[in-house]
Amino acid sequence: MIQYFDCDKIGYEGPSSKNPLAFKHYNPDELVAGKPMKDHLRFAAPYWHVMRNVLGDPFGGGTALMPWDDGSDSIENALNRVDVFFEFLQKIGIEFYCWHDRDIAPELGDLAKSNEALDAVVAKLKEKQTETGVQLLWGTACLFSHPRYAHGAATSPDMNVYAYAAAQVKKAISCTKELDGLGYTFWGGREGYATLLNTNMKRELDHQAAFLHMAVDHANEIGFDGPFYIEPKPREPSTHQYDSDAAACLNFLREYGLMDRFRLNLETNHATLAGHTMEHELTVAINAGMLGSIDANRGDTLIGWDTDQFPTDIYGTTQVMLKVLEMGGFTTGGLNFDAKRRRESHEPMDLMYAHIGGMDAFARGLKIAAAIREDGRLANFVKERYSSFDSELGRKIEAGKCSFSELEQFALGNSEPLLKSGRQEMLENLVNEFL
Repeated sequence: MIQYFDCDKIGYEGPSSKNPLAFKHYNPDELVAGKPMKDHLRFAAPYWHVMRNVLGDPFGGGTALMPWDDGSDSIENALNRVDVFFEFLQKIGIEFYCWHDRDIAPELGDLAKSNEALDAVVAKLKEKQTETGVQLLWGTACLFSHPRYAHGAATSPDMNVYAYAAAQVKKAISCTKELDGLGYTFWGGREGYATLLNTNMKRELDHQAAFLHMAVDHANEIGFDGPFYIEPKPREPSTHQYDSDAAACLNFLREYGLMDRFRLNLETNHATLAGHTMEHELTVAINAGMLGSIDANRGDTLIGWDTDQFPTDIYGTTQVMLKVLEMGGFTTGGLNFDAKRRRESHEPMDLMYAHIGGMDAFARGLKIAAAIREDGRLANFVKERYSSFDSELGRKIEAGKCSFSELEQFALGNSEPLLKSGRQEMLENLVNEFL
């Protein structure tokens, strides 16, 4: 079989190595906080970026060299891509992957024919999973690229489009189960509006909730018990997308009775577009017990759209891993590199360099986060800052058993409160000790 990536399996050579095709920090079996590094990180590769992203931009067509791809929508071409993708996974040492249905198989202008093509590719993926031990982290349906979804899918004003989207998702969930997928994601890329002048927001949200309830019903019918993930994003391509950030998603899930089956799949670049840090979004999800998985990337602070760059900021990866360790680690989710090479990085080997950098960045973030937690000073400062609520009255407040009158009596019997410093700069210095 032809090999398209001119390298052996990428190995760990340590921080002193100058080899660009080696890990400097990611050592999969190294124990960190009592668990192998690979089990903390659970890296996944996205089929859409690795195999299908042509590296175009608004000002020019694609530049990616894909010598394995003949450019056709044939099933044979789609099957050929599978072999190349698993060559990549084996050489980079990534044990999970994610897909959209229309990335792995062509859309053939007829739903039944598209389903047949998808079945053919799923059968090939299943063979490769058995052969290599690679697992499907999650699957999803592409409900945003085709012109039929210009006005949305689960929020489309056209019932015919809504029904087509339901059929597509039904098939994608079934394929995810066939591949023993650990979860299934909904990204509402066009579930929103361009203007409220032509939008009945309540009706659209009601329709979206009904759609998700039907997805849960179908999963139960076929015995798929993995979690469903909602992936927030505030805008682009829409003016406003209903799943705008973690808090908005949680509010939607609570309002429509979907909290039991759903979790959040959070993306760093989407957090940035929402005007939040990834640390904020993770905190919101974790506080609700609702963080499921992470799309690992970064955005460009100078560009106002979704640039999907590979994560290289060690401070950022440390913040992410502090939160992941805080919640006790991943269960069904992981770190999916929803990131693409820059348009100038168009050769197949650039996929290797990009993922090596991202994996090393998160490995460093993991080790630093584990060291910060073991050190304990940061956690102890936060605990001490809230220690007044550990008093008898404080515990009564937190238990919801206190009244304004009782607090008024307490305040009248005490002098003016003396605030302690939040020591932000000191804590930032503390974190920098470990970088």
